[in-house]
Amino acid sequence: MTGILSAVAWPYANGPRHIGHVSGFGVPSDVFSRYLRMAGHDVLMVSGTDEHGTPILVQAEREGVTPRELADRYNRVIVEDLQGLGLSYDLFTRTTTRNHYSVAQELFRTVHRNGYLVPRTTMGAISPSTGRTLPDRYIEGTCPICGYDAARGDQCDNCGNQLDAIDLRNPRSRINGETPVFVETEHFFLDLPALADALGSWLQTRTGWRPNVLKFALNLLDDVRPRAMTRDIDWGIPVPLPGWEDNPNKRLYVWFDAVIGYLSASIEWARRTGVPDAWRKWWCDPDAQSYYFMGKDNITFHAQIWPAELLGHNRSPGRYGALNLPTEVVSSEFLTMEGRKFSSSRSVVIYVRDVLERYGPDALRYFISVAGPESQDTDFTWAEFVRRNNDELVSTWGNLVNRTASMIAKNFGAIPPAGELTPADRTLLAASKDAFDTVGDHLRHQRLKLAIGEAMRNAGEANQYLSQQAPWKESDSERKATILHVAAQVVADSNRLLAPFLPHSAQRVHEALGGTGTFLPRPEIREVDDLDGGPPYPIITGDYSTQPSWSPEPVVPGTPVRPPTPIFTKLAPEVVDEELARLG
Repeated sequence: MTGILSAVAWPYANGPRHIGHVSGFGVPSDVFSRYLRMAGHDVLMVSGTDEHGTPILVQAEREGVTPRELADRYNRVIVEDLQGLGLSYDLFTRTTTRNHYSVAQELFRTVHRNGYLVPRTTMGAISPSTGRTLPDRYIEGTCPICGYDAARGDQCDNCGNQLDAIDLRNPRSRINGETPVFVETEHFFLDLPALADALGSWLQTRTGWRPNVLKFALNLLDDVRPRAMTRDIDWGIPVPLPGWEDNPNKRLYVWFDAVIGYLSASIEWARRTGVPDAWRKWWCDPDAQSYYFMGKDNITFHAQIWPAELLGHNRSPGRYGALNLPTEVVSSEFLTMEGRKFSSSRSVVIYVRDVLERYGPDALRYFISVAGPESQDTDFTWAEFVRRNNDELVSTWGNLVNRTASMIAKNFGAIPPAGELTPADRTLLAASKDAFDTVGDHLRHQRLKLAIGEAMRNAGEANQYLSQQAPWKESDSERKATILHVAAQVVADSNRLLAPFLPHSAQRVHEALGGTGTFLPRPEIREVDDLDGGPPYPIITGDYSTQPSWSPEPVVPGTPVRPPTPIFTKLAPEVVDEELARLG
């Protein structure tokens, strides 16, 4: 078994997550992880809520609560939503644990000791009305490189270049619109120029990445500059150096500590299993692989900042030893909604919880898998959501399951034995068997659209087979039994092929063919104590040690089959108007 780390982007805990978020990091990583477990690999899937930084402070001030109270609230909301979506984390934790503080500070000390975190005096922004520092992400202005008029103080989302807030033309506070005042302040900078050659050499070996991700990452090397890894802020992880650690207004940059969360979550998982060094299988074994899932706005931090931190750490490793760099950064493009960019403040948003409550998790998972922003920006429309649910999930896959189980229940009451197979029978069974290699190869390379397309094609061919063989017209009972046995086998095969995408309905399909027990393990929410004495919190975890195999499993003649209930729910056309009215 290969050790594979599935490192999933950390959702920010300043509000509930919308479907655009989970289309980038959530569903793709879960489909990938579930497939690899079924294929026999040892997967560790980790993430958590990102809870430091200015947006938490600003939102807490607006709501009249402390930053910790705000983070606690939205941590729980996000945990419940992601578990409801069926994301099979080994551990979904948070960045406010004492374990995470300890791991982040250890990496900072090591990178600093190795000479890659250097102090520099820079110009920091101050709010004239409050006297408080304004972090660069809360300053907006015109990009000095491309002229985009909504560039942030740390990065331009239009051209992708790193920026300093003082370089913006016409800078303004995103909080109240005032013009910031710039004053001298001291911070530690990650010396990216000193690591540029090592970064470039490493990126040149990443030939299997999605072309847009690799091109973007390589282009970042054209303008490498030191990047501040501390901030003037009072909410976050203290800077673990003499003269700094007791300063209440200096903290680690939220992005420095957030990417370290992949490591700290792995360490926390190992500690909770009672084998504290178990995490090393995924981080220190050179044969292990690691895949990082996110939206394209986070490529910079995962293809440059995090690898640079790891390279700086590995020059002379601390107590964690040399740590593996990412095998691949798997970045999705953006999902828009009805032609507009998602915006919670403008109510252009569909929250995960609302979709789960009204339509269930697998309808959303299916749409994201078959029509999500895998390699290009994609628009979510309610009309397309309803069409794909009705014409594909219900009419193709649900119809196959129900017609097969209904005919078996009506004619035999149990899966019948197969008699002599015809060429048509053998052709369908061979194609269904071959689909495991085809779909598996696509999933290994994170090609979800091609993978689910092949799996659904397999189901479609079984539907055609039933229509052509017409067992309801067959007077020869042995031939009728053979047709329905073959159909049951392809339903069982298709259920395995679709299980990583549709884990909730996979259980119902399993039961429709007379299966008992748990087909696919599900994630669960547990309330836990902080391992090092901090406040308790909820986590997502699960026991995924028992999995169906990624191969055909012969159906067993004589297994009782009862008349089934529909696997999926057909949506009325009025759903489109209802949902558009909610947006309005």
